[in-house]
Amino acid sequence: MERNLVMIALFAALIAALGLIPKITLAFGVPITAQSLGVMLCGTVLGSRRGALAVLLFLLLVALGSPLLAGGRGGLGLFVSPTAGFLVGFPIAAFVTGLIVEKWRNAPLTLVAGIAAALGGIVVLYVFGVIGMSITLDKSIAEATALVTAFIPGDILKAAIAGMLTAALAKARPNSVLSRA
Repeated sequence: MERNLVMIALFAALIAALGLIPKITLAFGVPITAQSLGVMLCGTVLGSRRGALAVLLFLLLVALGSPLLAGGRGGLGLFVSPTAGFLVGFPIAAFVTGLIVEKWRNAPLTLVAGIAAALGGIVVLYVFGVIGMSITLDKSIAEATALVTAFIPGDILKAAIAGMLTAALAKARPNSVLSRA
């Protein structure tokens, strides 16, 4: 139990630390950050439930006003901004990513974690992000979808990095990859 709590807190801190990498804000108000990599890693390393809990802890701290998002942003106002859909999708993305890694055991972990990160951390996350942007920016789903295409190359790279980091961690410290425990 204590180990789970420590890992959840550690990965919430990892997402926050990835927010220290300078953001690049696009014209429509949604920044490109490294924090989605943290969400992917929550799922690939911690698994579905613990990964989602780590992200929920991070979001609770953001909602309470802690400036943990890229650029030192925090507070409830972010949950009605153009990034709201992405924030709501973070824990679901981590859950789906972790669930795929937990269930798909007959392939190399690098491949499984990379694909899981792409499906959960890109596809699932973008569904929520596009819907949130559509609502907050008063755009159609097609227009909001067109806006997020700028994120795709970087997120594919993040998914590949998540796969490689997860496999490297599993090789170095097998008991640390809780999604495979």
